[in-house]
Amino acid sequence: MHMIKYVLIVNFLLLMCMMPTKVAKSQFLMDMIDTTTDIGKSVFSVSKRFDNIRISGYIQPQFQIAEEKGAKNFSGGDFSEHTNNRFMLRRGRIRFDYIHFNKNERPSVQFVFQFDGTERGVVIRDFWGRIFENKYKLIAFTAGMFARPFSYELNLSSSDRESPERGRMSQILMKTERDLGAMLSFEPRVKDHPLKYLKIDAGLFNGQGLSATTDYDSRKDFIARAGLKPFPLAKDINLSMAVSYFNGGILQNTKYLYRIGNNGTGKTYNIDSSINNIGKIAPRTYYGADMQLKIKNKKGFTELRAEYLSGTQTAFEHTSETPPALPTNTLTPFYIRNFNGAYFYLLQNIFSTKHQLVIKYDWYDPNREVKEMEIGKPGSNINEADIKFSTLGFGYINYINSNLKLVLWYDNVVNEKTQLTGYTSDIKDNIFTCRLQFRF
Repeated sequence: MHMIKYVLIVNFLLLMCMMPTKVAKSQFLMDMIDTTTDIGKSVFSVSKRFDNIRISGYIQPQFQIAEEKGAKNFSGGDFSEHTNNRFMLRRGRIRFDYIHFNKNERPSVQFVFQFDGTERGVVIRDFWGRIFENKYKLIAFTAGMFARPFSYELNLSSSDRESPERGRMSQILMKTERDLGAMLSFEPRVKDHPLKYLKIDAGLFNGQGLSATTDYDSRKDFIARAGLKPFPLAKDINLSMAVSYFNGGILQNTKYLYRIGNNGTGKTYNIDSSINNIGKIAPRTYYGADMQLKIKNKKGFTELRAEYLSGTQTAFEHTSETPPALPTNTLTPFYIRNFNGAYFYLLQNIFSTKHQLVIKYDWYDPNREVKEMEIGKPGSNINEADIKFSTLGFGYINYINSNLKLVLWYDNVVNEKTQLTGYTSDIKDNIFTCRLQFRF
């Protein structure tokens, strides 16, 4: 009996969580409960407590074909040595949201927990809480593990993004997008507020993101983004834009630093081995600006997006990816590079809003101070981590219904031609992706 009772309660709660929590529908469900029975009383008590919970999720099974076996790529990870095609579960997300409303029906506290499960394992993606200020309805405070407030693409959910993956630059500079920290947000929640289109986020973060299990230095990254939310320029035209700033760094536990210079015969990495370098902070400073223009037309929408980033990145010799840990060997040097990159989207509905064509172009230049034949030059120490990559992606999306979409996408990736072995011509790393996304 007790087992039947609890099964009924669990089933009812799942039904409540997956339905909209509008007052009318919630009241309808309450009216269906017979509170004269023990089970009815239990269901009523538990459902009232968890009425503000929402469960959502999605899975992204996909099939990919690479241009050659063992292709290295940023479209889901490198292929194994003897493979040029694969089935994979790119993402499998379940998210729990809870919002508590005060006696005036205003949100006071929000809690979010999200995890990602694939054939590669299960990991946490979000685990944060948010406090809302309700006197002026302007401020919110967030703490925990959540997306860094930097860039438009980094904060565009993988379930909503049209391209299968974020650009190479986004993945290298801020792998997994999230970090542990605290953030203050300014966003008016009053419809007629004079600053209702303005949103500002600013916070402090550990810096390593989810690539490390703990903070490996005391330096905190300051990240901020100030943006204009979609603003109506005309009846059928909306514009949004923002600027982003990232000021971070990495503790130097080694005295060896390399920067690009000139030795009289051309560009090369010059070493700085001053003992005074130990204990200082090697820079990670990024600047960004983005814009989105959306135009309504007879078939749906035309949308243009653009974002440009530049700055200084500290990493190791053969990668410009943010280090997940400090070097264990104090003889291991840091490499400081000036980078830039950008992406551009053109999105166009055809026939109806269920069909969409997308063209995306992006580039990432990890070291804008060197070009092509300067890379791999004997004696220069300029290597594969300094090569510029450009990607032209294009695809078709079919929004079959609100719970299912099909993505067909092709990435044509082009690298600089250099003197470096293996990169004297364009490597074969183009990728085709066929993805289904199931969502609830």
